[in-house]
Amino acid sequence: MSRSLPQTLPQSSNSSRSSIPRFRMVRTVIALMLREMSTTYGRTPGGYVWALMQPLGSIIVFSLVMSVGLKVRSPGLGTNFPIFYASGILPFQMFNNLSGKISSALPFSRALLFYPRVSFIDAILARFLLNALTHLVVFIILMTGLLALIDAHTLIDPVPVMIGLGGAMLLAAGFGVLTGYLFQIYPVLGSVWNILSTPLLLMSGVLFLYDDLPRWGRDILWYNPLVHIIGLVRRGFYPMYEAAYVSVPYVVGVSMVMLAIGLLLLRRYYQDIISR
Repeated sequence: MSRSLPQTLPQSSNSSRSSIPRFRMVRTVIALMLREMSTTYGRTPGGYVWALMQPLGSIIVFSLVMSVGLKVRSPGLGTNFPIFYASGILPFQMFNNLSGKISSALPFSRALLFYPRVSFIDAILARFLLNALTHLVVFIILMTGLLALIDAHTLIDPVPVMIGLGGAMLLAAGFGVLTGYLFQIYPVLGSVWNILSTPLLLMSGVLFLYDDLPRWGRDILWYNPLVHIIGLVRRGFYPMYEAAYVSVPYVVGVSMVMLAIGLLLLRRYYQDIISR
């Protein structure tokens, strides 16, 4: 009995000490999330109402333009314009907005990153979690509301929908972390991306089906991961839509490569970024 005590006491002591940094990281991330909630969305529900109204406005505008302005009889799938465009716009905006938030995480929390207990990982993780959850809630509310109001009588498969949204989050994390380094070290690349990202909505299959493109167009756009993500989400809302071109390993592979490269670069140079 007396010989076993010295062996057990150090083990429990070491385990308790190892859990302290993890607990500190959780507290830091939660504090950063609460800070952004108060600064970005405000202390009133109005900021979150705008998070709902912005994508809803895009859905309404595209639906009216295509059905009334251009006299398009039916969307690429089904007969309902709002559901078709919502299943493309919402995943696209999730990627676009989330990657932008992650890309600017270091400048947003620059003053706090000089404290030794706050790392660049904390700043990125806080922005990712808060904005990913926000977009996920917006997606659920808007799609549920549209299906209830329009009464589309469709059988939804949640598995491809959740895989598609998860792919959008992972791709946003990878692209956001990588550009979080590139746009801060080379600001001109941020301006170039603002120009190139303008036609990205058209090149991601939001307003049309990938299957309806000519062969040469499909061969080019297949390498856009957003095409696979939107195809997955639409597969969940349209049971008869197979989306055979979708490759989940491709989306995950591209996302993880960008994420790994971005984290390595930020680990090496994030001090230079916050000191600029």
